[in-house]
Amino acid sequence: MLRVGPCYNVRCRDITTSTGTSISWVNQMRYLGVLFVKSRVFKCDIDHVKRSFYRAANAIFGRIGRIASEEVIIQLIKSKCIHVLVYGLEVCPLTKSDLKSLDFPVNRFFMNLFNTRNIQMVNDCQVYFGFDLPSVIIVRQSEKFMSINATYRPTVS
Repeated sequence: MLRVGPCYNVRCRDITTSTGTSISWVNQMRYLGVLFVKSRVFKCDIDHVKRSFYRAANAIFGRIGRIASEEVIIQLIKSKCIHVLVYGLEVCPLTKSDLKSLDFPVNRFFMNLFNTRNIQMVNDCQVYFGFDLPSVIIVRQSEKFMSINATYRPTVS
């Protein structure tokens, strides 16, 4: 059980099922791969997905290191790691700060790959290689999610 709302931090008794099993209250809960946290407002844990991205990107770097070209490394990160970072977040209410926070691991990856600390150079490389930042991907997916749900009309038979 997880509480969201004004009384999220009020201690409650555990709920007991008819078979005597106790359902306890938790601070966070994973549902369909998205980690929700108890809070005053509906909120997702983005630190968890950033750690997962770093783990996936480091696994790729650990295997291929600097042997492969930048194009190959970027394509692998794009096809294998970005999905880890943005999975399911189109349904979460993310602030601009959250979106920038999701862009940070990708920018750090580019900084390490091209051995630079110049963010303008990183942005230019992302444009050159056609690499969309997570904030752009999530906004695009959210708009698509909302447009599909707005046009969906269930049929009654």
